[in-house]
Amino acid sequence: MPEEEHKDGSVKNFIELVKKSRRGKLKVYIGMSAGVGKTYRMLQEAHALQRNGIGIQIGYIETHNRAETHALLDGLPVIARRKTFYKGKQLEEMDLQGILNRHPEVVIVDELAHTNIEGSKNGKRWQDVLDILEAGISVISAVNIQHLESLNEEVEDITGIAITERIPDKILQLADEIVNIDLTADELIDRLKEGKIYEQGKIALALQNFFQSDKILQLREMALKEVAHHLERKIDNEIPKQIKLRPEKFLACISSNSVTAKIVIRKTARLASYYRSPWVVLYVQSSSESLDKIKLDKQRHLINNFKLATELGAEVVKIKSDQITQTIMQIADEREVTTICIGKPHLSLFQVILRTAVFNELLKKIAATETDLVILS
Repeated sequence: MPEEEHKDGSVKNFIELVKKSRRGKLKVYIGMSAGVGKTYRMLQEAHALQRNGIGIQIGYIETHNRAETHALLDGLPVIARRKTFYKGKQLEEMDLQGILNRHPEVVIVDELAHTNIEGSKNGKRWQDVLDILEAGISVISAVNIQHLESLNEEVEDITGIAITERIPDKILQLADEIVNIDLTADELIDRLKEGKIYEQGKIALALQNFFQSDKILQLREMALKEVAHHLERKIDNEIPKQIKLRPEKFLACISSNSVTAKIVIRKTARLASYYRSPWVVLYVQSSSESLDKIKLDKQRHLINNFKLATELGAEVVKIKSDQITQTIMQIADEREVTTICIGKPHLSLFQVILRTAVFNELLKKIAATETDLVILS
């Protein structure tokens, strides 16, 4: 029986390798904001591929009526958009089925974070891209750094703008290549003033809000870091692992405090992405947090945070226990966790150490192991 199981496992592994080899390749152009030139570069690449005999077609492109960008569409085959009625209006959407039917070697799909019209096969365009890749078609796409799920709150703090359209981090992790389209803050602002990003009526407002040097610099740093992380992952995957290093594994501990839990989940997701490591989200439900004792809105936020953690690639573990510290350490031991992540206590750290038994006990337990503790603010 063990031999048969081994054979079955070997066959499954081979099937996965075959499927992976049949999948299309994904290339993503990433930028710090609108107007850096992602769409322009995608169209330039499309022409280069076409000159080299590669079957390239435009699945969806958004030129925003920028003359220089729009001119690059000349000579490129475009798959017509699907027309649909929604709330009494005729709207256009990318024709996923049309792309699958045409089956080009490579397809350009702009605006990766776009939300599809209600009634579409998938809710999000990134899900359409996964379908296209599974069909063996390679995809070139583009996205701004602020649409990355784990950076959502950080970006909102910088820009003051709520970003509703987001992509899970796993999409960039799936990418075979990520290219950062980089400009200095001054270059980007000059492009805006020259009317190369928005029409004249929107320029003054944009300069007062999003397009300010300090905000652009912070977003630029995020984009550069993301591409650096991708390169590190690629190098790590391609270099033979003769030397076995301690693999990192993160444990994010959350409670029913929805705000703190969301911060812990998103920041742990970033750490796990940086170290290319698996991670677990643990919720220990004490008797004081049983469903009949916490309000419905807290229950709803808790469920939403479990969903967020799953979307970001975590394994979610829920355990009922009043022995919180022991449960955390038990899970950390069972899952071979190297780093435990918790939210910043509401009191000062000194007060917490003196007065909070759970935190104090956790510090003592961790001190006796090789596990690291990260307090996320």
